[in-house]
Amino acid sequence: MGNVLVLAEHRQGALRDVSFEMLAVAPKLAEGMGGEAVVLLFGSGMDDLAKKIVNYGVKVMVVDDPVFENFNAEIYQQALSALLDDLKPKVFMTGHTAQGVDFMPALAIEKKLPLVADAVGLAFEDGKVKATRQLYSGKLNAVVAFKEADTYLVTFREGAVEAPDPSSAGSVEKVDSPVKEEVSYRKFVEYIEAEVGDVDITQSDILVAIGRGLKEDKNLPLVEDLAAAIKADIAGSRAATDAGWIPHDRQVGTSGKAVKPKLYIAMGISGAFQHLAGMKGAKTIVAINKDPEAPIFSVADYAIVDDMFKVVPKLTEKLKELKG
Repeated sequence: MGNVLVLAEHRQGALRDVSFEMLAVAPKLAEGMGGEAVVLLFGSGMDDLAKKIVNYGVKVMVVDDPVFENFNAEIYQQALSALLDDLKPKVFMTGHTAQGVDFMPALAIEKKLPLVADAVGLAFEDGKVKATRQLYSGKLNAVVAFKEADTYLVTFREGAVEAPDPSSAGSVEKVDSPVKEEVSYRKFVEYIEAEVGDVDITQSDILVAIGRGLKEDKNLPLVEDLAAAIKADIAGSRAATDAGWIPHDRQVGTSGKAVKPKLYIAMGISGAFQHLAGMKGAKTIVAINKDPEAPIFSVADYAIVDDMFKVVPKLTEKLKELKG
């Protein structure tokens, strides 16, 4: 049986999006190997979070212990080492997050198991588990096979796939904590929330993004008018943040943030692979660029090949007209 074990990640009482995104991959992978997807949930007082995950039609194994109240990589590694021996999954995966990259390499070394980090895809092909990774900042996709082992370890990139919709009720099983030794040399001290600007673009439903095509900051009101008409937040490429037109916390891309709004309107953005990597999770992409060969058009659902300074005012006017 080729079971896939997924470690759900949560922070400050809320499940991280990557916990659900992995459920778009794990069940299909497990089915191909004749197994099932199982979600592992560490924490203290996890009933409410377990109820949210179980609606995705998977088995949820809850390890409820006060030692898991706050994340500690040493405690996680200790628990996972024992559970991998006991459960023997063919694949164990967690998010490629600050937490995941903290304990997974050490776990791989301890258990002498192969690890693929920052995977964007997983599949069972020709009798083998294969992972897709992006090289050269997303310019190239590489499909890699694992060295033969009882269990394969994977950290999965946030935003690489869209989370599935809840489907059916699964089951919840309480599991005794395997942690028997106190970890005194590494302790949780406090959680400090990262500073966020006035807008968190990772949570925006609609984004209007600007690039080098804006030319100068005096043209920003043109974009702000469109954003106001559709109640969108403004984001942009690295060129826009480096120019000082928008704050750096609004940058989309590999050196900025990964976003997945319902609508992403890219104006004057050529579409360098670094930017595309950060916004490809958008459900609908509209691109406006006067260069017909701009890479942004390769991912756009709707393309307007024209000067943004001609298109945007007319678009804004039409939208205002439709609204009222």
